[in-house]
Amino acid sequence: MAFNRPIPDASKGSKAPSALAGLVEAEKMMQIAILLPSAAFVGWLLGLWADKLLHQTWISLAGIIFGGVSGLVYVVRLVIAAGARTAAGVHAGKGDFEDKP
Repeated sequence: MAFNRPIPDASKGSKAPSALAGLVEAEKMMQIAILLPSAAFVGWLLGLWADKLLHQTWISLAGIIFGGVSGLVYVVRLVIAAGARTAAGVHAGKGDFEDKP
């Protein structure tokens, strides 16, 4: 009879977070911190350009608001995704201490 290797249990293979995983998480948090001000700045620059092109004075303010709102939406999406990823990682190791028959 042929021997088939069993499928390894995913919850047994969970390792402690390495230093590289910590650096990746720190990079993601830095991305969140830099993203919102830079989005508002880019919106201001585009609004300023549109002001000069169309000879108006209010478009730069609208650009700042649009950039800030779009940056905030993206930051919220990043935080929700990171929270879901963290919650899934916490629950993946949950089965390690259960009694198995």
